[in-house]
Amino acid sequence: MSALLRRTRKKPADRVVTLIGKPGCHLCDDARAVVRGVCEETGVSWAERDITLDEELHRKYWEQIPVVLIDDEQHTFWRVDPARLRRALCS
Repeated sequence: MSALLRRTRKKPADRVVTLIGKPGCHLCDDARAVVRGVCEETGVSWAERDITLDEELHRKYWEQIPVVLIDDEQHTFWRVDPARLRRALCS
């Protein structure tokens, strides 16, 4: 018999959201407010990375900032939809 492979669902407390942006970016300010609110509501931790201080992030994401990663995988960029982020964190 073959075993069914199931993807283990992470608890919100085990998830990490990373916001990649830069100082003086109004879209980054908007994204920060959404990320902070959804993460506080769901119990997910979050961190912010400054694209101007990291060459690799700059090269990879410069034209997309702000960028939101969930567990180091890109979730979205430019504008953050709070409902979509909430669903991604709680599913």
